[in-house]
Amino acid sequence: MKEALIRYFPHVDYAPCWQAMRDLTDQRTPDTPDELWVLEHPPVFTLGQAGKPEHVLNAGDIPVVKTDRGGQVTYHGPGQTVIYLMLDIKRLGLGSRGMVTAIEESIIEFLADLGIQAASRDDAPGVYVQGAKIASLGLRIRRGATYHGLAINRDMNLSPWQRINPCGHVGQPMTTLEALGIHLTREDMEQQLVTVLAKRLGLTARTAPAPDWYNNPDSTTSD
Repeated sequence: MKEALIRYFPHVDYAPCWQAMRDLTDQRTPDTPDELWVLEHPPVFTLGQAGKPEHVLNAGDIPVVKTDRGGQVTYHGPGQTVIYLMLDIKRLGLGSRGMVTAIEESIIEFLADLGIQAASRDDAPGVYVQGAKIASLGLRIRRGATYHGLAINRDMNLSPWQRINPCGHVGQPMTTLEALGIHLTREDMEQQLVTVLAKRLGLTARTAPAPDWYNNPDSTTSD
């Protein structure tokens, strides 16, 4: 199995994180280890490469960022875990479709371990529980490597989702682990999901400290 560095962040702003993902991808060599970044963002709407501005219905005070991942518009905010995957997919022996399937199946397996029956959809990437979306997915592949990744709703306020058409789907209902009766600490939930994800991708997970670019906003600002 190949080793992957797992970096946990309490909170990180979207823009510097996105730039760091691109920098890592641009600077990769065939020997660069894969990395998973596990984090939470302040409130932000992100528009993917296929994103249509009209799917942002009423952003209000939440910033909108045009980004370079696949897909339409989504929301990140407190109570949602984001996992960014910086992976050499050629080294892993995966194509783009295989990568998406592996991520979706990992989330479905993680939820099944919690007693929740979930499924993916051919027409809309992500993971759904009885029609309500609990996890979103968007990737970018460049230089044979992925960045961006997945987001799963733990115990977040769902009202900002009503300001957009999630992933371009009008009226798409959303749900959270908490709404489904699952009450895990953030740390436990993230470690369990990373364990399932790493195993399915054929990776040996090794926890690593936050990188130099990271400046914990908790130390300089307060909400």
